[in-house]
Amino acid sequence: MEIDRDRIDDAVLGLMWLTLHDERRAWKGFDWECLGRLHEKGLIADPVNKAKSVVLTDAGLRRAEELFRALFTRPRR
Repeated sequence: MEIDRDRIDDAVLGLMWLTLHDERRAWKGFDWECLGRLHEKGLIADPVNKAKSVVLTDAGLRRAEELFRALFTRPRR
């Protein structure tokens, strides 16, 4: 089985939108490799620090909301 890391990154970023606080911070209780990839993609600030949350970039905020809506909401009837 081959793991699609981009899809995992999308799911994690979507879940980060669910835990947003202070406008652009999200809890960083996710896999460190995934957080590193999101940082490399320019979607979050460097997660390596003592804070328990990470800052989403402008692009990360937009993409996180898009992914949350696409992955975790039901269509309106």
